[in-house]
Amino acid sequence: MPTQQKKTKHVPNSKTGAPKDVADFRGSFPWRIFRIMSEFVDGWQFLADFDKTVTVFGSARTGEDDRWYKEAQKLGKILAKDGYSIVTGGGPGIMEAANRGSFENGGGSIGLDIKLPFEQKENPYVRKGVGFYYFFVRKVMLAYSARAYIYFPGGFGTLDELFEIVTLIQTKKVTQTIPVVLIGKEFWTPMLKWINETVIDKYQAASVEDKAIYRVVDTAEEAYEIIKKAPARHEFEEYVTTHKSHA
Repeated sequence: MPTQQKKTKHVPNSKTGAPKDVADFRGSFPWRIFRIMSEFVDGWQFLADFDKTVTVFGSARTGEDDRWYKEAQKLGKILAKDGYSIVTGGGPGIMEAANRGSFENGGGSIGLDIKLPFEQKENPYVRKGVGFYYFFVRKVMLAYSARAYIYFPGGFGTLDELFEIVTLIQTKKVTQTIPVVLIGKEFWTPMLKWINETVIDKYQAASVEDKAIYRVVDTAEEAYEIIKKAPARHEFEEYVTTHKSHA
């Protein structure tokens, strides 16, 4: 078990103040290109060792006593028992809860952390992790190869990740068979009502068929029933299997 750490309240990076600019060559445009390339290479190299993954998103501000923390922890345990690895952003809150559940049940607990000044570090339940400087590279990795994408109540970051995955599925950039599961009806229903009544019905800015991309449930058990029916991502998992057999 990880060592006990003093509990501190998560402080969002937006409240900590911006870092001072440092004028050196690492801030130059050409250098940034190489750094971006290296982060993509490192990220894909890291993920190539894992198959049968589920990515979990949710608020970094959710405390241990919160209902959704406990539900995310439970889901991590259930999935670990069935051989799934949990992928999160590696931070506190819901991310910690999902990693913790997997960790406590002997599962693969993976964290794709973001490097931020003054931000709290990777949660203690991540077994294997990698850090990213660029948010957009990390987003690609979080959305890269999972069998399912799970969204607990969260803020702008969680919503950003949700709409990106929905858009990728809607535009057929990724397979349509990937489950997108929203956990927490009380939280998600008002937003979905707005999408249905305003975005789809009134403005016709999306199609009625797009509502089939996501499912809304209230418990870890309901989410698992959807996840376990998801097909393997053969384009990724066959490579992992072959890679392991030759290791």
